[in-house]
Amino acid sequence: MKKLLFLLLLVVAKVGMAQPPKYDDLLMYYTDENWEKLIKSAEKYTLSDKTKSDPLAHLWLAKGLYKMSLSGTDDETYKNAYKDAIGAMGKFIKLDKSGDIAREEEKFVNEFKMSVVENIGNDMGNPKKAAGWVTKYYKLDMNSVGAKYLEGACKFLDSDKTTANTLWKDADAKLKAIESTGIDSWMEADKELLKIGVMKTAECYISMKQVEKAKTLLGKVAQWYEDDEAFKEFYDEVVN
Repeated sequence: MKKLLFLLLLVVAKVGMAQPPKYDDLLMYYTDENWEKLIKSAEKYTLSDKTKSDPLAHLWLAKGLYKMSLSGTDDETYKNAYKDAIGAMGKFIKLDKSGDIAREEEKFVNEFKMSVVENIGNDMGNPKKAAGWVTKYYKLDMNSVGAKYLEGACKFLDSDKTTANTLWKDADAKLKAIESTGIDSWMEADKELLKIGVMKTAECYISMKQVEKAKTLLGKVAQWYEDDEAFKEFYDEVVN
């Protein structure tokens, strides 16, 4: 009986040891807005053999780096905090295979994604720079349809029509695959990126005198943006 009890306690202990920590220390730093301590402590967890495969550790690191990038710090140590945050978020997304944590943390994940979408939009005047941001978005969603359309538009605007057409064909295939399911379950950032990607691609088609192709593409997504004023205005200009 004692031997059985000992074995039971040993199993319980091993299970307990296998469980990742709750990161109460990181939560405390986050609540206190102590971004430096949050970053340094979270980074230790991401490097530890015990927790380096835990997606939460990388999410906490991303949170710290992102908040630091918004803090206005002039500390040279964190001059690349935002780009480092993208790397940490990419690692988190990769390790969160079920997507359960991303859904639980949807508010932050969406906010972070939206920040990248805004950077893409702000830099569309410089196609190469915008394409760089699109590439970073793939770290957050490697199958993003919107990113694929937008990457194609960036290539076209940078005079690489061959690559643009290849990317657009790939995007068309991805779009067809989601036509039956729709985008209701998507995060707002992903919806916004698809809208921008489709609109920019349509603009490229129009510049090539392929207006019907632009109309067809817009028609494929119109049902999802019936309440979006920017999309409706653009759609009416092109289609009606």
